[in-house]
Amino acid sequence: MLERSRGRLPQRWSLGAPGDGEGSFLGAAVRGEGRFQIGVLTASPWDEEYDIVLSAEARASLDEGTAALAELGHGLEEAALPPSAAYPAAFRTLWQSGASTLPVEGADLELLEPLTRWLVEEGRRRSAREIVEAAAWLSGYERAVIAAFSGFDAILTPTLTMPPRPVGWYDLEDPERNFEQQVLYTPYTSFVNVSGLPAVSLPLSTTREGLPMGVQLIGRPGGEAVLLAIGAQLERRARWQRRHPPQW
Repeated sequence: MLERSRGRLPQRWSLGAPGDGEGSFLGAAVRGEGRFQIGVLTASPWDEEYDIVLSAEARASLDEGTAALAELGHGLEEAALPPSAAYPAAFRTLWQSGASTLPVEGADLELLEPLTRWLVEEGRRRSAREIVEAAAWLSGYERAVIAAFSGFDAILTPTLTMPPRPVGWYDLEDPERNFEQQVLYTPYTSFVNVSGLPAVSLPLSTTREGLPMGVQLIGRPGGEAVLLAIGAQLERRARWQRRHPPQW
């Protein structure tokens, strides 16, 4: 499907389909060729709403990724997000409004997990004006992110801020706390979805407990081939395909 969806639209919207460059996406992944300009990003659009902290393990994985990319000959420099103060409220509004359409009513709402029930109930309290304003703001944010990243072939971020969370870490009783925990754990992914940009998560290192840690590469609209090429280069260098649990 990715091959068949090729095409190019000269505009700063994410609906620009995968680029129409030479060769296939499989070829880009197999060859793993090219040297690219990569922006390194540690800021998140949630920073003004929550205290986002990058753990030592996440920082080490990001540092390993930047060092590997530099050794492979890629250019690296710091990247920045556009102003994002209104992002949390707009995102929350649309996420809640989406949940509000679930076909669940009355007593059946009590069968939902607290987080899902909270999203549904809050979404049904939103006015049409609030939803339209949030959608319009996020549409503008999409264009602003694409413009901010336009000087790079790809953007490098941590995938997660912490190692994989243990069972029971998420608060199952307080939905707003659960939402906050999800943001604290994965603050670098939602804005990529909002912007409609291609992205890939790449494992690069392991914690002392043997848990994988990785980085996220974000591409330009239609930039899947570049992400596949860079990913192939990092995979070869890290020899990740040779790693496996000790019991194997």
